[in-house]
Amino acid sequence: MAERWLQMQASSNSRYPRASHESYHIELEEHRTPPSGRRTANKRQSMPTIVQSDSSPDRSTATQGMFRAGNERLYEAYNDLHSLAQDFEKPFDAPAILVVGHQTDGKSALVEALMGFQFNHVGGGTKTRRPITLHMKYNAACVQPNCFLITEDYGEQEVTLEELQDYIESENARLEREQQFWAKEIVVKIEYKFCPNLTIIDTPGLISAAPGRRNSIMQNSAKQVEGMVRMKMEQKEYIILCLEDTNDWSNATTRRLVMQTDPHLSRTVVVSTKLDTRLPQFARGSDVEMFLRPPGRLLEPGMLGGCPFFTSVPSGRVGNAKDAIFRSNDHFRQAVAEREDCDVAELQHRLDRSLEKAERARIGVGQLRRFLEQLLQRRYLENVPAIVPLLEKEYRNAAARLEATQEELNDLHPDKLKEKGRTFREAFLAKLGLLLRGTVAAPPERYGETLADEHIRGGAFVGPDGKTLPVPENLPNAHMRLFGGAQYHRAMAEFRNGIGQLTCPDISREEIVNACGIDDFHDGVNYTRTACVIAVSKARDVFEPFLHQLGYRFAHILRRMLPIAMYLLQRDSQFLNGHDLFLKRVGASYHAFIEEAEKVCRGKCQEDLMSTTRYVTWSLHTKSRSSLKAMLSKVNTTPEGSSQPQKAAAKAAAGALTAAAGQDNGVMDVLENTLWNRQLGVMSEEIVAALVCQIFEGIRDHVVQAVELKFNCFFLMPVVDSFPTRLREELESAYDDDIDEVFDVTAVRNALESRLKALESELHQVERLQRKFATIHSTLAQQQNNKPGPDTPRMSSLAHLHTDNSSKVSQAASKLAKKVESLDLREANPKSARAVLSSIQ
Repeated sequence: MAERWLQMQASSNSRYPRASHESYHIELEEHRTPPSGRRTANKRQSMPTIVQSDSSPDRSTATQGMFRAGNERLYEAYNDLHSLAQDFEKPFDAPAILVVGHQTDGKSALVEALMGFQFNHVGGGTKTRRPITLHMKYNAACVQPNCFLITEDYGEQEVTLEELQDYIESENARLEREQQFWAKEIVVKIEYKFCPNLTIIDTPGLISAAPGRRNSIMQNSAKQVEGMVRMKMEQKEYIILCLEDTNDWSNATTRRLVMQTDPHLSRTVVVSTKLDTRLPQFARGSDVEMFLRPPGRLLEPGMLGGCPFFTSVPSGRVGNAKDAIFRSNDHFRQAVAEREDCDVAELQHRLDRSLEKAERARIGVGQLRRFLEQLLQRRYLENVPAIVPLLEKEYRNAAARLEATQEELNDLHPDKLKEKGRTFREAFLAKLGLLLRGTVAAPPERYGETLADEHIRGGAFVGPDGKTLPVPENLPNAHMRLFGGAQYHRAMAEFRNGIGQLTCPDISREEIVNACGIDDFHDGVNYTRTACVIAVSKARDVFEPFLHQLGYRFAHILRRMLPIAMYLLQRDSQFLNGHDLFLKRVGASYHAFIEEAEKVCRGKCQEDLMSTTRYVTWSLHTKSRSSLKAMLSKVNTTPEGSSQPQKAAAKAAAGALTAAAGQDNGVMDVLENTLWNRQLGVMSEEIVAALVCQIFEGIRDHVVQAVELKFNCFFLMPVVDSFPTRLREELESAYDDDIDEVFDVTAVRNALESRLKALESELHQVERLQRKFATIHSTLAQQQNNKPGPDTPRMSSLAHLHTDNSSKVSQAASKLAKKVESLDLREANPKSARAVLSSIQ
């Protein structure tokens, strides 16, 4: 009896450490279990049994509750992440499901069944003529879908489901009447309690156009739709939902296009639609087996999900119209579920067996949605570790911008503004000088221009015939993207090489005769004057347009330096943010100076051209007597239609002419004997043409050299020397007149205060998201560490501890029982009795 009492006392005492272990275990679970799952945990705590089987109903219910609550927390976190990305233009996004299929494959109907409500125009033919992007947003409070239509004109507008459906149907009807497609997406945001955070894109149906000229319109539409869908599928983060309306997997209709982008279908879910109409086509059960489990030779074994899915969507629309089949979206969802049960029953009847678990998991819209939700959850969970550092980075950036904005608000004192303006001015001038001297700080792929780009934006050199001058073959760096001083040097080299190689335009006999005219004192003909008149006129007509073209080109090159300088200032944290009025004043001053310098320089070049073409200086225009002698030696003195003896005599005359030209007064003798004659012969015409070409080339060489010097001295150098002084004077004068007209302090203060509020809101949201995702990340990391049976080791260790404690208690109870039996309580003294009782305790 004493032994039984001691065992009872020992067993009751042994409950305390067990209760402590259990309470610790329950505390851990309650820490990571949502309120919806804590009721089950409390029930378990009140039960006397410590170890429970994993298959117990209580544990199953608690696990499901934890799973649902965990999903809610995850979706809620991503919901906030989407809001942050949309409100503050952050680079966060979730995976999207791209629905791809041919016409009448049932794409829109399947999307509606997956979402649980109808919103689109579903029917025969091509009903979807614009891609529809559905940004699904989980919201447990939305029993009915809350729809928002996003357009460029009106932004985000809340609309009813009926209004959204009317808008989509009207757009598709309009495009159908116009027989065209439009790549611009209809963007819709929907908040609903029956959907997770994801984006579904319903694309227009692919078209299988018939050959022949009659079907050219349909063929063009097919190409347009195919290109649109292929461009969407190239987005690597998209999950492709490939719809096949076939009972023979060897006919790859949609997969043919999908596999061009995803060859192994590694991110493609294949779905066979309209299963209810497909089953009656099979006569034998083996055909159904082949359809449900296609071999690897028919389908890629590495497809997403391993095997295709099979769905059926009941036909009919939701509404109160006479032709409406479903009274509400709830009725529609119920019909989708009933259709799934009917398909399962029909399959089991035709197979004459029950479906296996893996087969049942691929039948019906509900199973497909469950798979997509789990796939989406997996993508979400995979992205959580990467989002945590991104949020940390965004937090640091937002905090830095907030601090900088606060400093700018404190620096709106006039003296501080003036000092900031002077600092920016000097930094801007330094960047301009750096760009002219040469730098690699600016990215050439963004700010550089090839020669072809420069011709498009700054204009090319156009000759007298209206045609663009060809680019010289020896022009260096023509295909490189240049800016600043390097681009200026290339443009000058093109002018030097292109214009410096121009030849005199052709001269007609009429021009020579009209240029002769009548002299003031005699009626003789001075062909030397005639050649000078023609050469000067043609040189002025040819070279003057090039001055305007060159000035516009150089102004374009220097104007491009302004945004590049601003980029360099932003990169080096020297930019003056928020002071747009001041920046516009600096930019306007720079542009005005460029325009003024170009006008002044072009005027000096025109003056030089005028002085060169107003009076012919033989020493300047004909270069030297040797060049004139060489020119005369090339003159053909043989008249047209001469006989062979005449040609020989002419040849001898040409030799005599050349010899005469070699004497001191040889050229004048030739001119007096042969050119002072009204009868324009072949020799006279060619001599005049040769003189004109010689004078034209002399003017050309002088103009090219003078223009290059003028633009370097009076256009390029003033930007380095004169513009800094002018900008300093203009800004200091504006400071003295009215500083508000320079900085617009009131507008800047209002803008900074608005930015400060926005940054505070952004910082608060980022901080809240950090806590959420950090909690989710730590929970995932803990689950990863306890991945191999998280409950089993804990339970087995507790059971082992319980067994050890029981054996120890039994041994102690036996020893105490022997002591009690050996003790005679009637004869024993109080001290020995107390010793026994203390040992029992």
